[in-house]
Amino acid sequence: MPHTSAPGVPPQTRGPGQGSQHGSNYDPGYGRGQGRDGYDAGHGQPPGGYDSGYSEGQVYGGGRGGTGAPQRGAGPRPDWRRRFKWGLITLVVVVLAWSVGTYFWADSKLRREVDLSIVEDRPEGGDGTNYLIVGSDSREGMTAEDRKELHTGGPTDQGRTDSIMILHVGDNGNTMISLPRDSDVEVPSYTGSESGKHYPAQGRRTKINATYAEDGPALLVRTVEHNTGLKIDHYAEIGFGGFAKIVDAVGGVEMDIPRDIKDNKSGADFKKGKQTLDGRQALAFVRTRYALPGSDLDRTKNQQKFLSALANQAATPSTVLNPFKLYPTMGAGLDTLKVDKDMSLWNVASMFWAMKGVSGGDGKSMNMPIAGTAPNGNLQWDKAKVKQLVDQLNNDEKVTVTSDR
Repeated sequence: MPHTSAPGVPPQTRGPGQGSQHGSNYDPGYGRGQGRDGYDAGHGQPPGGYDSGYSEGQVYGGGRGGTGAPQRGAGPRPDWRRRFKWGLITLVVVVLAWSVGTYFWADSKLRREVDLSIVEDRPEGGDGTNYLIVGSDSREGMTAEDRKELHTGGPTDQGRTDSIMILHVGDNGNTMISLPRDSDVEVPSYTGSESGKHYPAQGRRTKINATYAEDGPALLVRTVEHNTGLKIDHYAEIGFGGFAKIVDAVGGVEMDIPRDIKDNKSGADFKKGKQTLDGRQALAFVRTRYALPGSDLDRTKNQQKFLSALANQAATPSTVLNPFKLYPTMGAGLDTLKVDKDMSLWNVASMFWAMKGVSGGDGKSMNMPIAGTAPNGNLQWDKAKVKQLVDQLNNDEKVTVTSDR
């Protein structure tokens, strides 16, 4: 097929003497190294064209206002979302490990020494959980100097109950009921906790704290159940020394004392008003009765107030979140706390936590209703009110029964 030139484009022929294969329309300066300038000029580029430094090796010139030095690549940005996720996972693992370790450490220190399986003729259980909380005057683990400082008298092993309380934990508010140590009760039949011998009922009546001295926690639980009709689910007991150590471990407990108190027997010496009590002072405060108008009945009210304040102090973030306070507090309490064999660490925590609420909100604290004085001089319970109170506890109802003393 014959070749035809595009319209308007003259045919290119090789001129005389031109060794180049290009036509005459090529910029003649190209052959002298000027082809670049000619190209740029023909395409509207500014004079000088592209960066002339290219031929001098300045490949990374300052085209963006730089100094002409080579620039380092930015690299990948940190993945903060990924870092946060792994940091959170690490924190959770550490907290879980600490929690599990603390649980097993505390559980190993719990003294499960009280066997409630030997308690006979037990009443049926109701709704909620009932704890029998006992403060004994046991001097276990105390030196002669400790006994002197705490005004606890001579050494005894078995001890006596200095305070007896029933704590009911339920869905309609927690209730703490103090049983005065001089309460008149009937001693039921029972099986000796150590001898295994059966002792039949003889209609004998005595102060409630005497049953603890007679055969320990098992007979005390049996006596409480027999005289109230309320089943005790768990038992917890703490001695003088342990009580004082717990108070010192939490840094003391603030109390608002309503009147001046001076009692040489307990060592109490307080002025009216708010003050922070250390372990020695706290023990004196909860033991004082001779300096109070209502004697033992006023003392039980002070004990309830103090236990609630202690629980609130121990449950503050400054204690719970501070291992330097938490471990000494738990150690002081668990070393001297005796509980029944079926009581778990969760039960202990539930009991302690419930103490916080007995002085406010839906909680209630009271003495066992008293009708008067028995012929033997002991305090006689109001049987009708006691029955109503027990019915409300068994049905986990809000307690409406009141005590006038």
